[in-house]
Amino acid sequence: MTGIQQIFPTAGAGPLSVEALERLYAYPAGAPYVAVNFVSSADGAVEVDGLAAGLSTPPDRVVLDLGTDLADVVLVGAGTATVEGFTGVKPDERMADRRHRFGLEPVPATAVVTSTGRSLGPSAPVLTDTLVPTIVFTCAAAPERLRASWAAAGAHVVLVGDRSVDLAAVVAELGRRGLHRINCMGGPALFGSLAEAGLVDELRLTVAPFLVSGDAARIARGAGMDPERLELVSVVTGDDTLLVRYRVGTSPGR
Repeated sequence: MTGIQQIFPTAGAGPLSVEALERLYAYPAGAPYVAVNFVSSADGAVEVDGLAAGLSTPPDRVVLDLGTDLADVVLVGAGTATVEGFTGVKPDERMADRRHRFGLEPVPATAVVTSTGRSLGPSAPVLTDTLVPTIVFTCAAAPERLRASWAAAGAHVVLVGDRSVDLAAVVAELGRRGLHRINCMGGPALFGSLAEAGLVDELRLTVAPFLVSGDAARIARGAGMDPERLELVSVVTGDDTLLVRYRVGTSPGR
């Protein structure tokens, strides 16, 4: 048992089993599916002292692990990968068992998005501390010397755009590589750009039981868009934390 209870669409009599949570958070099969993960305080902050980890709770970490364990690829912006100290995914016994049962490759890939390259040095752990080569999606405007240094560090560097990264091309290329289950870990700029491009299929939002105030960022940042109606898919709770799943637009299969 997990200590996490479902309250929507049906309220359970007790904590969900691990298997029930796996079914709830499994990705649909078929076309590429982008699920975006964020944790936010009750008053809307997405970080404490510059890091999201200060808002995480045990139920949030359970759901975050599910997102990665069941994904083909973890997608992250370069700034977030650097600030949060991302490495490549390192399967433990839980992940190995889960991925085997779901018929997935032993290790999910990691893909990093950067238009300028400024926040992604060649020694970044997300490039060097990996079990499978990281995919770096960038554009022609990123300095050639940086692109060469990422390749020298072992990354697969993919150009998708001239002056900025074409995110539709990113999702299409991941699909071409058979990486359909896409677990996006932010940050806010990447989420905003994906949303504005109509590429987000699901928002997985943890509302953590904290008040932060201050001037912390929100979960999405960008040029702005007309409000898009979301469909509530599920709500689970544990340790005073709400874990909400919203389907975006006409997903899945749009």
